[in-house]
Amino acid sequence: MDTKQFARYILAFYATIFTSNGVLAAPTLPGPIVETKWLATNQKNVTILSIRKDIKSFTLKPVYRKDKKSGKQKLIRVGGHIPGALLVNYKKIRVKRTVDGRTVTRLIPDKKTFEALMQKSGINKNTTLIIVSKGQHHGDITMATRLYWQLKYFGHKDVAILNGGTAQWILDGRPIVSNLNKIPAGNWVAGKTQDNILATSKTVAKAIKAGKTQLLDTRSPAFFYGTYAKSYVFAKGHIRGAHSFPNELMTEAKMPARFLSSKQYQALNKKLGISNTKQTITYCNSGHLASGSWFIMSEILGNKKAKLYDGSMHQWTLEKRPVIGL
Repeated sequence: MDTKQFARYILAFYATIFTSNGVLAAPTLPGPIVETKWLATNQKNVTILSIRKDIKSFTLKPVYRKDKKSGKQKLIRVGGHIPGALLVNYKKIRVKRTVDGRTVTRLIPDKKTFEALMQKSGINKNTTLIIVSKGQHHGDITMATRLYWQLKYFGHKDVAILNGGTAQWILDGRPIVSNLNKIPAGNWVAGKTQDNILATSKTVAKAIKAGKTQLLDTRSPAFFYGTYAKSYVFAKGHIRGAHSFPNELMTEAKMPARFLSSKQYQALNKKLGISNTKQTITYCNSGHLASGSWFIMSEILGNKKAKLYDGSMHQWTLEKRPVIGL
């Protein structure tokens, strides 16, 4: 090998290791879920997104209480964030849109709006994204799954969720900070939309008529059976033929809220009469909790025929479509 060939070899070698920014290339994700050990090992080479509704908690300290029996400090409220994490405001990631002359709330934004939000949050293109919820309960986890679904819809491939969220990170004894640094705007851009994971009202209506698609209602039984309804849902009950998949079954009940294993979800689905492989549409009141059941079906169980009904019961009842109640 002559000098020129050797130089080309060295350049090619380093090009496979380093990105154009001079940092180590992003690691290969082990799957849609990562554990704190993996994140701690790869922390410098990924972008951490801390998804919060109560954004003040990003700059607060964790709250502990001394356990009377053991005498040990017990985490009772998550505060702060993983060093280097970018804050994403959950209240901003869904918007009002006009659909067939009606104002529908809590929908996925258009491409430009979502791009602007991601850029404002400091996110860059061609990065591996790790979404971290507070991890206190299943509602936190489904904020992470909703952001995951939206990123996937807009074509971002390298994204995963930290199992147990910030709560797991704290309980594993890993460092936490509560500072808020000024973040420069990112250059994230949306790719081709993945319409195969999105369901609309028309999609659901056609699926009901054809009878080949299972619907999963991810709300609690009170909403499913119609003893109670959210203020923005205009009829009590569920969509005809839907299976109940209560959101409280998606994760472990205690903090940190962690996903179950794929075998546990398979066993759970069997008891609920849900197929792991059939064409599936998930829904809830607004498309928030349904992102969790979509994540379980599509990403954990590998059912790539799963879609999320973005408008869910809010849009369905706004359009005065039929509902089965008591």
